Amino acid sequence: MNFKKIKRAIISVSDKSNLNFILPTLKKYNVEIISSGGTFKKIKSMKYNCVELSKYTGFPEMLDGRVKSLHPKIYAGILNIKKNHSHQIDLKRKRIPNIDLIIVNLYPFEKKVNEKMKFEKLIEYIDIGGPTLLRAAAKNFNDTTVISSIDDYNKLAFEMKNNKGATSISFRKLMSAKAFASTGYYDAIITSLLNKNINIKFPEKKIIYGKLVKNLRYGENPHQKGYLYKSEDNLGLEKIYGKELSYNNYNDIFSGIEIINSFKKNYGVVIIKHANPCGVSADKNQFIAFKNSLICDPLSAFGGVVVINSAVKKKLAVELNKVFFEVIVSKGFSSDALKILKKRKNIRLINFGNSINLNNYNYNFVGNSFLAQDSNKILIKNKLKIVSRKKPSLKQLASLKFAFNVCKFVKSNAIVLANNQSTIGIGSGQPSRLDSCKIACDKALNFMPEKISDSVAASDAFFPFPDGVQELINAGVKCIIQPGGSINDKNVIKAVNESGAVMVFTGTRHFKH
Repeated sequence: MNFKKIKRAIISVSDKSNLNFILPTLKKYNVEIISSGGTFKKIKSMKYNCVELSKYTGFPEMLDGRVKSLHPKIYAGILNIKKNHSHQIDLKRKRIPNIDLIIVNLYPFEKKVNEKMKFEKLIEYIDIGGPTLLRAAAKNFNDTTVISSIDDYNKLAFEMKNNKGATSISFRKLMSAKAFASTGYYDAIITSLLNKNINIKFPEKKIIYGKLVKNLRYGENPHQKGYLYKSEDNLGLEKIYGKELSYNNYNDIFSGIEIINSFKKNYGVVIIKHANPCGVSADKNQFIAFKNSLICDPLSAFGGVVVINSAVKKKLAVELNKVFFEVIVSKGFSSDALKILKKRKNIRLINFGNSINLNNYNYNFVGNSFLAQDSNKILIKNKLKIVSRKKPSLKQLASLKFAFNVCKFVKSNAIVLANNQSTIGIGSGQPSRLDSCKIACDKALNFMPEKISDSVAASDAFFPFPDGVQELINAGVKCIIQPGGSINDKNVIKAVNESGAVMVFTGTRHFKH
């Protein structure tokens, strides 16, 4: 194997923890250490020999520390190919030693972004020398070792001890890949911030970045691998109790939180199954909201995920324990509620923060390409248009808006039946809108027949024919909200007027694929 002995190293780290994991090994193999600034002082304070970088290069730091390591003596030492005769002659003429190891972690730019630091001050946390050192060493992995994470100090120490102060080519390649990922991630955060500052949502070159949070047991199915990444420092979810979450659990949780985020503070309960809501209520009373969500489709709710927009209290915990749910997500749990809920062995209890923000952008990966779009934040773009002869009451208007809002989060074709501020039937994911109407009506008639006679219905897109509207009206629906825009709108409105029902056009479509 291609082993390279380490004789000289540059250490320049923003995070100075864990240096004690590698400095003893470097000392054991007589590695000369070069450093600057706070890292130099830290290494000296730990009683290890260290050469100050400005003395090594013969060139002092300048521009308030913006220029430290950008010097030919440094980069020629890193980038030379040891088997290249011409390179070695150049080094000899200029009396430049080889540099075999670079240990660098970068200024905490992401941390400062998350701290909401002012844009002008953030600029000073854009690292220049660090990424340049990492990229130079990573490029020359055949001869140079690069370490970009404090988590890899132990691995480097183990590698050197196993190889008598040297590193293998396989180790250097792995560390090179990690270093390029580190600088790429860093640059992506900076790019994202700059684009956001000048309000460019979809630039010519789009970078999607993320940090691995954990390996999941599997993906959507057992034969698929699954992983969780985050693109912000705080994921916003805290597991209080239970076994690890699966890929599908996370998918359902994020779907439920997205709906909850569309409600007022502390209002609402959502039950999710396969990323589709099967019951939604916007009532402020969490017990009533849960009961209304559950009764919408208790069969589908079995084994689902419940998202509650407030802290779970004892009374609700007792009710939750009567049904098998895989995950309960809320803004906290009282001590009494925890005691009750922990009686179920297979439950997962998750706390989600008030600041969690999902889906500013949506991506759909298809082979080597991906589609990108804004997230669907608008409910009704323009004023509502009442197109029927009969007008809706204020209470009916509120119910229509609630049902239309739920439609945003239901897979198309979506039909949502609601009574007051709770769903009573949901038809989703059908190629035919008529089929979605039939499913929504069947569920309402099966589980809450007493509420369908004074219910409203929402459709995520226009009705191409009167048949879907007639299906809803025949079941007992009194008011319907839809975008409008079909060539058959006149026939649809005629059917509504003949039945004495109400129809409202929004002019805003809400497909979800």
